[in-house]
Amino acid sequence: MRDRMSRARVLVLHPALGPLDYRVPAGMQVAPGSIVVVPIGPRQYAGVVWEAERLPTEEIGDNRLRNIMAVADAPPIPAPVRRLVEWTADYYLSPPSAVLAMALRTSAAFESAPTITEYRATGEIPDRLTPQRAQALERIGERQGLVKELALVADVSDAVIRGLVKVGAIESVVVDTDTPYPMPDPSFAPPELNPLQADAASILRQAVGAESFQPFLLDGVTGSGKTEVYFEAVAAAIASGKQTLVLLPEIALTEPFLTRFEKRFGCDPVAWHSGLRTSQRRRAWRAIASGEAMVTVGARSALFLPYPNLGLIVVDEAHETSFKQEDGVHYHARDVAVMRGRFEECPVILASATPAIETRHQVELGRYEELKLPGRYGLAEMPEIVPIDLIQEPPERGRWIAPPLVKAIDETLAKGEQSLLFLNRRGYAPLTLCRHCGHRFQCPNCTAWMVEHRLLRRLSCHHCGHTIPAPEICPECKSEDTLVACGPGVERIADEVAALWPEARTAIVTSDTLWSPAKAAEFVARMEHGAIDIVVGTQLVTKGYHFPNLTLVGVIDADLGLDGGDLRASERTFQQIMQVAGRAGRGEKPGTVYIQTHAPDAPVMQALVSGDAESFYAAETEARRDADAPPFGRYAAIIVSSEDRAAAEETARMIGRTAPEIGEDMHVYGPAPAPLAMLRGRHRYRLLVHARRSFDVQQVLRDWLGSLAWSQKVRVAVDVDPYSFV
Repeated sequence: MRDRMSRARVLVLHPALGPLDYRVPAGMQVAPGSIVVVPIGPRQYAGVVWEAERLPTEEIGDNRLRNIMAVADAPPIPAPVRRLVEWTADYYLSPPSAVLAMALRTSAAFESAPTITEYRATGEIPDRLTPQRAQALERIGERQGLVKELALVADVSDAVIRGLVKVGAIESVVVDTDTPYPMPDPSFAPPELNPLQADAASILRQAVGAESFQPFLLDGVTGSGKTEVYFEAVAAAIASGKQTLVLLPEIALTEPFLTRFEKRFGCDPVAWHSGLRTSQRRRAWRAIASGEAMVTVGARSALFLPYPNLGLIVVDEAHETSFKQEDGVHYHARDVAVMRGRFEECPVILASATPAIETRHQVELGRYEELKLPGRYGLAEMPEIVPIDLIQEPPERGRWIAPPLVKAIDETLAKGEQSLLFLNRRGYAPLTLCRHCGHRFQCPNCTAWMVEHRLLRRLSCHHCGHTIPAPEICPECKSEDTLVACGPGVERIADEVAALWPEARTAIVTSDTLWSPAKAAEFVARMEHGAIDIVVGTQLVTKGYHFPNLTLVGVIDADLGLDGGDLRASERTFQQIMQVAGRAGRGEKPGTVYIQTHAPDAPVMQALVSGDAESFYAAETEARRDADAPPFGRYAAIIVSSEDRAAAEETARMIGRTAPEIGEDMHVYGPAPAPLAMLRGRHRYRLLVHARRSFDVQQVLRDWLGSLAWSQKVRVAVDVDPYSFV
């Protein structure tokens, strides 16, 4: 009988390969979950030892096996994480190695290196200040990081950074990467809860103590104190020695959350997001994997980290569509969080003021327990919502703010209170054209218009990032002074605000201006100190912020989200406007929300004004049921793309021709050019699969696409449960 311990099945972090078998050298100890280094050809890759029976592969003879090279000095990947990797790969039809890569997001964590050398600016200006050196020093500012990190921030080569080190403009700093994190204190500053909050908190504390899987929907209006309630569950987990994960939809929300957490528990939680330096990421990963990090707050990728002792998962703003990953592994963090809770046998709290229809359906089926907080905390009351019919009361020519909203802002400024104008469109204008010849500026890589960013003097594509300087003349007819900006973005609204209220202090809040937690913290501080009178922002400012002196919200174009034929368009518009409305009147001062719309009689607008969310959701749910749309039916998108248009179209047609005949359980529509027919230089075609809820569409897709072959220059991706239909 062959000694099975002499060989190990390894899931390697190589996107094109499945599991591979390796020999375990004499004296080396490995077990399922061990992080190892293995050879593939002349190169070395990290991987994780797996249970052989769970990941079948073609077995080869012992004499052909290569040796595992090393076992990483890091805790093993726990069994629940391995089960989550398997489930996610199976459900979303992704390679297991691609899912595992999210758990092993930082290779530096696998090495024994308690210190790391980083670099920062000294403030010295070199004698020879080239344009690239000046750009580097300006963009680096007070940042600190590895040479490659600073080069990336500064948009220069590594050599420029190293040159600045040599002349003393940048200095090295030794950073201790294994400094322990402070321990949050569950009894540091417990809040005073009202009876409804106390009842909900008690149920959640009991669920944490039961150490069993139970999903909860914490459904509370904006300002109802949902965070304070689930913090009591976090406190219970800390007290019992269990780890907690809190997922947030946006990196910009991390800083306000950290402040609230520190006030409640006496220290910051461990943060995990894309803005961390390598040393910070290494420290956080190792603290999480060792069980030292008691509470982690992060973006969706934090869901796959190897917590060995997870006792609670919270998904805040659980309705947010940004929890759906749109590239790589097309997973939805809300749904995967529930599955992780099942594998970990711990409660999962989905917190939202506007829960998704899919989540509400799970409550109706009895799978999730609903905890409702129908009123605002303390003396705060829900704001009054007032519609402005743009057909009856249009803005002045060339303007976008209607007279009733202008008057309301006048009154708000006179009272010394703050206003927020919301428009979910970055930049100055979504389209620039020539009024002489009609030329429109379109991205060369995407089927999308170039968006003018006047503050940065450039036109940008919001899909691929392509940027050109703001043009002076039309490239088509060479005419001067004929280029016009069409439609408003937040920068254009800010210009209008400056013209109408020149004395008002204005802030523009978008992902262009709040691109890091530090920038978000700076904005919050200015708002809290009364240094801003009017905020002009996108959806980034609709959630998570609490400003007691903000009493007026104006929605510039409430109809914007209703375009495009998305099945969730009305629901998303309702959620977004309810969220931005929830920023008004969160303190003792009453709030008012003005909604500018061309369709005041549309059901979604009527629901917003009347506050009758239940009737709106009931009608939306019934429409979904009639269409057999999610959550009653299932969709999967097949996206075919290539730099060669003919190859993409030919492959898409071949996939369409070979679609299996299933009958009433499944239908295939397409192929057709995707709404974004070109993206990042790749031509795109789509097929849409519509299936009954109980039908195993993944197996059909696996068999169907697995039997086909296409050119290497064509990429075929599957998006199960798609949220984007572009």
